[in-house]
Amino acid sequence: MTADSINHPKHYTKGKIEPIDFINANDMDYLEGNIIKYISRYKYKGGIEDLEKAGFYLKMLIQRERSGGDIDE
Repeated sequence: MTADSINHPKHYTKGKIEPIDFINANDMDYLEGNIIKYISRYKYKGGIEDLEKAGFYLKMLIQRERSGGDIDE
């Protein structure tokens, strides 16, 4: 594994901005960041599984917003 595959994996560098830079620049939290991460890489890494992971975090984010911040199931 090279340093580039750790710091700048190919599945995150296909666009004009790396997801981590977008997430940090927009002060996104864990749930929001994971949604961005999985959506931005699904074509290049995990396919449908990455979309399902994004959906998992999106459902949690919706639940949190509806409940005013409580995400207990």
